[in-house]
Amino acid sequence: MNPKLETVNLLRWIHFLAISFGSGAAVVALLLSGFEEGREDLQGLAATVWAKVVAWSFRVAVVAGIVLLAALIQNGQNPFKAGFYLHIKLTLVFILIGLSEMTPKALAVGKRGSALLVVVLFMAVAFTVFNKGLF
Repeated sequence: MNPKLETVNLLRWIHFLAISFGSGAAVVALLLSGFEEGREDLQGLAATVWAKVVAWSFRVAVVAGIVLLAALIQNGQNPFKAGFYLHIKLTLVFILIGLSEMTPKALAVGKRGSALLVVVLFMAVAFTVFNKGLF
């Protein structure tokens, strides 16, 4: 048997990598924001990490996810009929992306609420995906 690289599997891998990088960096940026208090040399580091790593990772994940959906539909599958979980996931993801885009400005002024909410929303999305049978 000759192994081949399939488009769908490649897109899933890119999507997974982008999500992994973004979620890990989000936790790191949230932790860094706690260390910024009272340290002039660290001011703005969390916002920079978020803007450069987290935001771009989530953007790549969304683009890869959309292309993955298109590839699945082109292959004759309908992921939206597989269950209601995808609708919930997409709703949470678009809220997460919106908050993620606003978070660097909030972190720059020392507010961590949106960063924490992004991490919690990511956990909700992961729960939804890993427990598809519940939905």
